[in-house]
This record gives sequence, C-alpha cells and structure tokens, in this order.
Amino acid sequence: MSSLGFAAADASTMLRRNLKHVVRYPSIPLFVAGIPIVFLLLFVFVLGGTLGSGMGGTRDDYIAYIVPGILMLALTGSAQGTAISVATDMTEGIVARFRTMAISRGAVLTGHVLGSLIQTMAAVLLVAAVAVLIGFRPMGSPAGWLGAFGILTLIALAMTWLTVAMGMNAKSVETASNQPTFLMLMPFLGSGFVPTDSMSDGLRWFADVQPFTPFIESVRGMLMGTPVAGWTMVATLVWCAVISLGGYFCALWLYNRKSVRG
Repeated sequence: MSSLGFAAADASTMLRRNLKHVVRYPSIPLFVAGIPIVFLLLFVFVLGGTLGSGMGGTRDDYIAYIVPGILMLALTGSAQGTAISVATDMTEGIVARFRTMAISRGAVLTGHVLGSLIQTMAAVLLVAAVAVLIGFRPMGSPAGWLGAFGILTLIALAMTWLTVAMGMNAKSVETASNQPTFLMLMPFLGSGFVPTDSMSDGLRWFADVQPFTPFIESVRGMLMGTPVAGWTMVATLVWCAVISLGGYFCALWLYNRKSVRG
C-alpha cells in the first residue's frame, strides 16, 4: 500500500473513532441541534408575529426569512463542539500517544474534521426538518436546494477547520468551549433575523462586511428561489476559502509545533 493509502486508512480509523464518541456521548450532538431548534420555536411562535408584521409580512413570511440564520446557528454550535473535542484529545494525552505510533499526523486532524462535518450536516438536516414541520416552505427548485446544501457544507468545513485550530491552541477544555462563542453571535449581527438596513449605521456596516451576511443571503436565495447577487456568492466562496485555508494551516502548524515539543 502506498503512503497515500496508509494515510487514508489512518484517517478512516480516526473518523470511526470520532463517530463512536458521538454515539457514546450524545449530549454534544443533542446540544448542537437542540439550541437552534429552541431559537427557531422562540422566534417563530413568540416573536414571529411582531417581527413579521414589522417587516411588512406575516408569521409565515418571517419563518422563511429566519431559517437560513437558524441553520447558521446549527453550524456554529457544532463548531464549538469540535473545539471541545480537539482540546479534550490534546489535554488528556491521547494525541501524545498517537505521536508514538505509526499513524499519519494528518489523519488525527482529518478524522476530527470529517467526523464533525458529518455531525454538523446531520444537525442541519434535523433543524431543517423541524422548520418544515412548523411551516417553512422553501420555494426554490431542487437544484437550488442542492446548491444551498453545498454552500452549507462549505461553510461547515470552514467553521470546522477554524475551530480545530482553536481547540489545538486552547490551554484547557474550558477555554476551548469559550473561544468559538463569538461565532454563535455572528448570525444575530448579520442578516439572519432582521434586514441589515434596519440597523444603526455602525452596526449595519459591520453586518454587511462580516462573512455570515453573504452566507445567509446565499442560502436564503437558493432555498427560496430568489435572485442572489453575484458579489454575494463570490463573497461567500471567498470567505469559505479564506477561513478553511487559514484554519487548516494554523491547525497543522500548531499540531506540528506541539509534536516537536512533545
């Protein structure tokens, strides 16, 4: 077997390990899907009537508006779980043991990323299913739905690599659980729950330039069959590439540095 084949086999082993952890300790996956669902029900049934009428529509119109923002909460919540999982491995010594074995270094990180990506997309599908049950009706074409799923996957991959780097850099599990918290605020500070033109000037500027606004607008347009501005899609793809590559190289550098120290 070639070196690439051995690396792929090692990554597959690490992936199975991470998936078994999900089954054995289901509290984090339940939290990842549960929190966005709670926010969905809160905003739809408690605030939806008022916010919907304030935007010139109804509660049903508001459901269609906020679902992309709720899906972003599922992505960021899962990313927080990734940071915790990586930090746990780093602080409990299992990674130090892996370094003494004939295991591809990249396989450890790849296993975390693939396992988290599968968990994240399962949470996204569950949240979307709940949204449909309470009245969300995506008006886009099947191709648009697939496009939205593809964009969500790219965003999930970017968030995963970013929080793998955070978990590698954290001094403790508690630190790792706190570092990605700002990501969960970003959909609220973008166009996830209200249009950015309703915000104050300074906050509107921030909302328009931060990555989650193009993320949300791209997914919203594809799900609802509405036009997506060309710059919005370009910004989405560029942000995904920058965050993914930045997180990947940072995580790899941290892993190699700690391997040398170890």
